[in-house]
Amino acid sequence: MKLTTKLMAFSAIVSASSASAVELEVMHWWTSGGEAAAVSKFAEAWDATGNTWVDGAIAGGGDTARPIMVSRIIGGDPPAAFQFNHGRQAEELIEAGLLLDLTDVAEAEGWAEIVNPSNLLDACTVDGRIYCAPVNIHSWQWMWLSNGAYEKAGIPVPQSWTEFAATAGDLEAAGITPLAMGGQSWQQNGAFGVMSVALAGTDAWLAVNRDKDAEVAAGADYARVFEAFGAARELAVGLNVQDWNQATAAVINDTAGAQIMGDWAQGEFAVAGEVAGEDYTCLPGLGEVAVLSTGGDAFYFPVVDDEEITAAQKELAALLLSPPVQVSFNSAKGSLPIRGDVDLTTVNDCTQKGLDLLAAGNLLPDGAAVLSPDTVTQLNDLLTEFWNTPSMTPAEVQSAYADIIADAD
Repeated sequence: MKLTTKLMAFSAIVSASSASAVELEVMHWWTSGGEAAAVSKFAEAWDATGNTWVDGAIAGGGDTARPIMVSRIIGGDPPAAFQFNHGRQAEELIEAGLLLDLTDVAEAEGWAEIVNPSNLLDACTVDGRIYCAPVNIHSWQWMWLSNGAYEKAGIPVPQSWTEFAATAGDLEAAGITPLAMGGQSWQQNGAFGVMSVALAGTDAWLAVNRDKDAEVAAGADYARVFEAFGAARELAVGLNVQDWNQATAAVINDTAGAQIMGDWAQGEFAVAGEVAGEDYTCLPGLGEVAVLSTGGDAFYFPVVDDEEITAAQKELAALLLSPPVQVSFNSAKGSLPIRGDVDLTTVNDCTQKGLDLLAAGNLLPDGAAVLSPDTVTQLNDLLTEFWNTPSMTPAEVQSAYADIIADAD
């Protein structure tokens, strides 16, 4: 059966099953200005079908939201849909039979042909069945720099982490905090992961994160990363914020020189009216190792005992991956669409850099795809302890880090 015939058949089934308007509660943790602007694109598209998007935003990020979502599901009061990251976060819910099998939707919509890179669909697949709808490619591998801050300091905008570290004294002399970092543990662990790729290299990162090689984690390549992470801790002194978007705001307001953060930071620059290449500079791989990690967001749909809701869930899953919704959402979010067949000729300079890396195949898996949630939590706790304990040395945290990797699953 040709793809177009499959699409028409599936569309007819969905339309017949959801003839009346359906309200779907959708839970997510997109609450910053840029994130709210992006998720509104999903809501507008769903409402335009005659159904109703009931927004279930949870402030505080994924670490706060995920336990609440899981509690709702196992407690028998599930939302109709919820956002998780690509990877291993939903394994236990799938094993328990609590999440809707979307294989029929994926086959009818041709997801195997359109999802790029294919590992994002693989991350939704368990025992050959598909349980989530991937909606974007998000990469942690970025540093964002304030052009205005460097103009105030009277020096050129750095083009690499090495150059950035060398300019820190000039920024401080101008009253500017060199590095913006929020207080949540996932931010410190995420920044460390980016620095690991940039300073130890992709082979070392894969050995530690994918292959769980504790010897590499304890070795010389990673020692360089921990030394740099210790230096970064000092560069962030003076800026006391909690949320990631507050740290991004410091870069936007030219009170901080740079931030290591995923490409979702672009949504904040967009809301503030900042222009890539003019107001801010973006460096994939910290300007050291140009690579894109293929993380991102996906929507899962809990199993419910209501055929009308189930049909609407599948309709929403298909809608999230439709070309116009992919373009509108990802343009607002700062992420890349998971479809390779949409028109992105109007994207900004930073998004184009990401598209070029994707096209070139300069890709790494996201940490959430290769490390279990338990391991990620342990690393979050360790690295935030180091970040907030000046007396803890790089050698001490490296030893503890290697121990966690040795026991990782």
